This record gives sequence, C-alpha cells and structure tokens, in this order.
Amino acid sequence: MRCVLAFQVLLCCLSLAQPFCPSQCTCVFHGTRTVLCNDPDTAEIPVNVPLDTVKLRVEKTAVRRVKTEAFYYLTELRYLWLTYNSISSVDPASFYNLKVLHELRLDGNQISTFPWEALREMPNLRTLDLHNNRLTSVPAEAAAYLVNITYLDISSNKLNTLPSDLLDIWSPFSGMISTRGSSQKIILGLQDNMWYCDCRISKLIEMSKMAEGPVVLMDPLVTCSGPENLAGVLFKRAELDQCVKPTVMTSATKITSSLGSNVLLRCDAAGYPTPTLLWSREDGSALSNPVVQESPGEGVRWSILSLQGIVLKDTGVYRCKAKNVAGSAEAAITLSLAGMDLTTPSPPFNRTSPAVTEAVISFSTNITTTTSTSKPSLTTLQSIASKLNLGPGGGIQRSPPEGNTSKMEQSKNGTKDKARKKGSWYIRDVEVVEETGDSAVVLWMSEGFPSELPLSVVYFPYDAEEIKETVDTEVGNGKLLLENLFPNQMYTVCLVPKSGKEQCVNFSTLDTIMDVGQLRWLLIFSGIACVLALPLIVLLLYKISLLYCKRSSSRNTEMDDDLSKETYVKFETLAMQQRTLNGQASDLWTRRLTQESERMLLCSRSSIDSQITYKSDNSRSEYLC
Repeated sequence: MRCVLAFQVLLCCLSLAQPFCPSQCTCVFHGTRTVLCNDPDTAEIPVNVPLDTVKLRVEKTAVRRVKTEAFYYLTELRYLWLTYNSISSVDPASFYNLKVLHELRLDGNQISTFPWEALREMPNLRTLDLHNNRLTSVPAEAAAYLVNITYLDISSNKLNTLPSDLLDIWSPFSGMISTRGSSQKIILGLQDNMWYCDCRISKLIEMSKMAEGPVVLMDPLVTCSGPENLAGVLFKRAELDQCVKPTVMTSATKITSSLGSNVLLRCDAAGYPTPTLLWSREDGSALSNPVVQESPGEGVRWSILSLQGIVLKDTGVYRCKAKNVAGSAEAAITLSLAGMDLTTPSPPFNRTSPAVTEAVISFSTNITTTTSTSKPSLTTLQSIASKLNLGPGGGIQRSPPEGNTSKMEQSKNGTKDKARKKGSWYIRDVEVVEETGDSAVVLWMSEGFPSELPLSVVYFPYDAEEIKETVDTEVGNGKLLLENLFPNQMYTVCLVPKSGKEQCVNFSTLDTIMDVGQLRWLLIFSGIACVLALPLIVLLLYKISLLYCKRSSSRNTEMDDDLSKETYVKFETLAMQQRTLNGQASDLWTRRLTQESERMLLCSRSSIDSQITYKSDNSRSEYLC
C-alpha cells in the first residue's frame, strides 16, 4: 500500500515539473502553451522553456546573440518572436530542428547580416519579418531559401539595391510556379530603404506597376532615393532599362602555335551595363602579359592578351571573364605547341633569329546586343595595333620567312584559277561565292585526292599577306566558310593540300556603306520627285482654300438669315397677347412694337421679368424695370 501511494506521489511531482516555467518568463496555457519573456535584464535566451511550447516571445530584453541550437528541444514550436531586443548576431545553426516553425519575427534588432542558409532548417516557414534592422544587402543565394516564404518584410533597413540574379531566380519574379500554387500572393515589404533605382531592380519596379501580379507591396508608395534624376520618384512612375547579363565570344577555342611564336588571344563581350573583362590562367597563376581593352560602343567590350615568344610554360587554358551588375560569364581558350607548320617549312629554332609565326584571334564582327550593334572600324584596329607593335591589319610586323617569298609574290601578281596538276592529282574550279561584308564561301573540286586528305585554307588581305590566317579542313569537303573578314577589302585565299600544289584566288568583300555614286543617284531622283510633286501640292492647297472660303461665305449668309428671322420673332412676341379693357377681351395684339415696348428693352431687366400694373382702365401702363 505504501508503494502504491509513493508511486502516485511521484507521478504528481512529475506532472507538476513538466510545465515548469522560467523565472524571468510568463507561461500561459490555453489549449497550446505560450511563453513570454520580457524581463529587461534578460541577457540570454532561456534554455529551460517547456518542451510543449507552441509560441515563444522574447521581447524588449538585453539579448545580443542567438546561439547555436538555441531552440533544439522545442520541436513543437510554430511561432518564434524575437522582437525589439539588442540582437546583432544570429548563428547559422540557431534554428536547427525547428521543422514545424511557421513564423519567425526578428524585427526591431540590430542585425546587419542574416544567415539566409539557416532557412533550410525551417521547411514550413511562411512568414519572415526582418524590418527595422541594419541589413545592407540580400545575396543572390538567398533566393534558394525563399521558395516557401509568402510574407517577407525587409523594410526600414539600409538596403539600396537587390542583386539582379536574385530577381532572376526567385520564383515570384522568374515566373516559376512553386509547390504552393500559382495563386498564392507574396507580401513584400520594401519601404523606408535608400533604393538606388537602376537596371538591377528593373524587374522589381516593373512588378510594382502591375495591377494583378504574384507580388503585393505592403506600401505601394515606395520611392527611389537615387540617382539624382529619379530621387523621390515612385516605383510606379520610374522608367528603367533592364540589365543584360554578359555574353563572351571567341573566334576559336583551341590554338596551336610554334615554339617562340607570338600569339594574341582576343575576347569579346556584350551586355548592359558594359561589362569588364579579366584574363586568368586555369591554374590560378598570375598574368604579367600586356592586355589592351577597348569599348567601341555602349554594351560592347573587347580585350587582347599578348603572348610574346611563347615557351612550354605558356601553354594551357586561358580564361576570359566578363562581369557586370547583372552577372558574369566566361570563355576558355586552350593554347598548345606544334612541332611544325603545315603550310611553310620552319627553319631550326634558335634564340637569335627565331622563325616567327602568329596566331591571331580576330575580332568578331557578328556581335549583337540589345543596346548596341556597333563594331570597331579599321582605324580603331590600326590604333590598337600600334599599341601592340602590330601591322595595319592586326598581325605582328615581321619580314616574310625565306622560302615563302615566291609564294607571296605569286599571290600578289595574280591568282591562278586553273588547277596545277601533279600527275592525276589536282584541285580545280576554285571559286569564292556568297561574299558578304564579313564572310565568304570557298568552293573547289578535287581529282585523285583521297577525301580525308588534310587541306589547309590560307587567306589574307591582298596587300597584307603577313597577317594570314589558316583553317584546317579536308579535301573531300569541297566547301568552307570564311568568317570575321573586313568589309570592302580585297582578299587572297589559297588551298594548300598536304601533297600537291596550292591553288589561289582573289575575291573582295562587300562594302557595307553606300558608295558615292549610289548616293549621287539617290539625290538626283529625290530632286526630280520633289520638282514634280511640288506643283501638285500647291494646286491641291489652292483648291482646298477655295472650297473653304466658299463654304464660310455660304455659312455666314445662312446665319444672317436665321438671325433676322429669330430677331423678328422675338420682337413680335414681346407684345402682350391679350389685353383686357372694360372687362372685354381684345384681339391679339400682333402689330409692331410700340415705343413704350421698345423702351422696355433698354431696362436692366428683361421684358419677361418686367412687371405691368394698371391704375385704371384708361390709365397708361407702367413698367417697373
């Protein structure tokens, strides 16, 4: 009996110990447990909070930090309010094990950096309140953790922009449908920040102008603080250009060059705002080579990396990275060494007189951007070439190698359209078709050559063979596209098989600008058209003016007739229609107005408002005006 009684007493003690409440807090139980801790002397978040707490409020205390796993045992916690404290540091693992938390409020603190990755520990979180803190930025990576958030308040902070990447990948702005359904609205608080309105937040501003959209602003009167021309302008009235992420383009991804040669690596980028370009090695080693950059127009930039006298350590992967406020992009160029050049025999290499060849990554003339389609002119290229000690066409100035002079002279003095035979193996019918301002197509026929035999196609400006470029193909292809050519330029193209004689032909690219003759004829035809059309226009204007005057005259005549009729009627109706004398009705008084009636019209009041009285039957009328 005593054992049973002791066991019951122990159970009562355990039941009383379970809902134990911290001394500096107040615990309330109404179906669910709520704990309020608002003692101003509290410096740490209480650790002995009842395990069945559903709502925990720590308000107006001296708490400065939220430590790791501060709420680990509160597995049933759904509402966590840490408002108006002195919190300045939140550990990324502070909210570990809060799987059912629905609402997190940290407003009124001193948080300058929020651990957005901590939201992964709260998969059911829907409300996040960070207003009235000291946040200066929201990283683009935060979008991955905001997928399920339906209420986000970042107002009254120190924000001036949002990354364009954040708006690109966050579902409300990217148009992606999340698991919560497309009909769910996102409540977003942005007010009371120093917003700098540029293209980075153009999507946000466009979203604020929509009457029906997935995002609803708490305060629709959000204004810009900068730049100066938009200061004080509402988001709904601001007009901004959209940012465009950079795109990087190179004309080749692999370059093979001889030992000791000079190589120019060229990289082109487009985007808005105009991106910056940076070169780097794959292994992260520093680059001390000279780099030239230029922007021929807004939204376009190109860069040249110069490698002089390359050696084995210069081979590898070179990366060109373009970056602007909208994002970044990069492209890679692989540089390798070759033992010999297929087109020209190379003498033995020595340090005093090296056999110099060059590999030039030419500027791509096909850059197309949303903001600019300009490309550098020949004058611009010559100015850049002078900085790198280049020739007029962009190549490295040098004298042609011995043994190759006869070939160049043959190309200058005239190309041979007929094939040269070597036994029964020869290339014939070489021709260039489909010339444009920056490309051309080379066609040829082969007799006796194996279809897979290597073929080198060498092309260069007619008067600048030292800047030749080589494209490797096979004899059996019979067709090759030459790109990145200069407009209005004479070119020579030579087909050099591995065994056999080369075949060369001249061609010219089309001029992209209208020549003087065409402009002169256009002016002549325009002048003739003006001379023929001017008399007709004058005659037509004269006819229109006559009709207008005639119509105005007839209209004035009709108005005068109507006015006279209307005046007559008015004067006739001013007289009294019936006058009573000696109790008998007189005839209608339709005669002309008397002098007395005319005097009535001179009174300040109208004849309708005038009053008439009769003193006697024989007395004259009195008009009171």
